[in-house]
Amino acid sequence: MTTRSTHAAVADDRNADVEIYINGEFFHRDDAKISVFDSAFLVGDGIWEGIRLHHDHFAFLDRHLDRLFAASRAVDLDIGTREQIAAALRSTIRRNDMHDDVHVRLMITRGNKKTPSQHPSNVIGSPNIVIIAEHKRADPTVATEGISLFTATVRRPPPDTLDQRLNCHSKLHEVVALIQATKAGADEALMLDPTGAVATCNATNFFVVRDDALWTSTGHYNLHGITRAIVLEQARHAGIETHEAPFSLTDVYAASEAFVTGTFGGLTPVREIDGRTIGDGAGLGPVGTRLADLYRRAIDADVSARAQGVS
Repeated sequence: MTTRSTHAAVADDRNADVEIYINGEFFHRDDAKISVFDSAFLVGDGIWEGIRLHHDHFAFLDRHLDRLFAASRAVDLDIGTREQIAAALRSTIRRNDMHDDVHVRLMITRGNKKTPSQHPSNVIGSPNIVIIAEHKRADPTVATEGISLFTATVRRPPPDTLDQRLNCHSKLHEVVALIQATKAGADEALMLDPTGAVATCNATNFFVVRDDALWTSTGHYNLHGITRAIVLEQARHAGIETHEAPFSLTDVYAASEAFVTGTFGGLTPVREIDGRTIGDGAGLGPVGTRLADLYRRAIDADVSARAQGVS
């Protein structure tokens, strides 16, 4: 079986020479480096966002900054102002002469430590801010043919262990789940919460359609994805019944449609879960197709508003 990924991108030679933003300076990707004493490298102490550039504007930038700054407050990390972060994002795009089909990874760590340890008091100086912008267009075959999932034994932890609503650098449990899935011959992992209910995938949010109604998890055990939120909003506006509630693998196997959502891939169909074909196993179903169109329109509306200076 050929392994697919919701983050698979069309190759682009321009990425060989992109310049990376590090703390206000730019470096060719081959020369972009962070200290081995960086907090995220040492103990996974950092937060990040993935943002798309559409027609010279960052889609849903306000939502991404809201989530970023909520995370910074939760982990007690002073990352400056929204205006400073937005300016750094814009300068990175200008530096690389980028305009469309661009994916940006913004990463902020607690900074360099004077010695390897967890304690924040060992930080020297300010947080490290890194922005990697690449020309990345999602592989169209993944969007049309979909992916397969395998239910990992690794569970999403509860909020009092590691709150999954934090977009943080501590992702090892997701990596282990993904390894389990790929070793089992699937593309990505489906993960359960501590109660055994379906939570999310290793890197995307998970939806099923049952009796023409849209179901996703409670949100207590997964990242509150920007795309996830917009899909739910668009579904409600379109009169599609939605549920953010616990459901089991039994409900998943009986679903008529399944798809995952993420900033990079948008809506990606799931053709198979644990060896069971979902629906007809061929692309997005009628509900998913409708929501994918509504999502694209939401992007266009947000970008258009930014172009006109509304937001």
